[in-house]
Amino acid sequence: MRILIRMFFKLVRAIVGPFLLLWEKITAPKGKLRTEAEQQRVDEATRHLAIYQFRTCPFCIKTRQAMRRLSLNIELRDAQKNPLYRQELLEGGGEVKVPCLRISREDGQVLWLYESDRIIEWLDQHFG
Repeated sequence: MRILIRMFFKLVRAIVGPFLLLWEKITAPKGKLRTEAEQQRVDEATRHLAIYQFRTCPFCIKTRQAMRRLSLNIELRDAQKNPLYRQELLEGGGEVKVPCLRISREDGQVLWLYESDRIIEWLDQHFG
């Protein structure tokens, strides 16, 4: 029975996923305009950030749209397809739940921020 349930949801994701990705492209916001120097400063600050995500997760799409709106170049790590990223997420953050923002501080401390609304709020505060 458990196998049937997994197969059912896998089928649903296979059908709905492409529509979600199409919707993401159609509704992509325009990025924030900055001077070249400002954008370089932002790019330098985002080098220490990574988003763990599943490509067709609606909450991950929401987070990526916020990144586009703010013109942020944050590394995307697919924890669904890449077992190494999945393991990093589990060991570092404590659970395989996406989206998750990994914040590496200069002092070596690493913070893991879950929930799309909290991630977007943090991004807005630092880059908005």
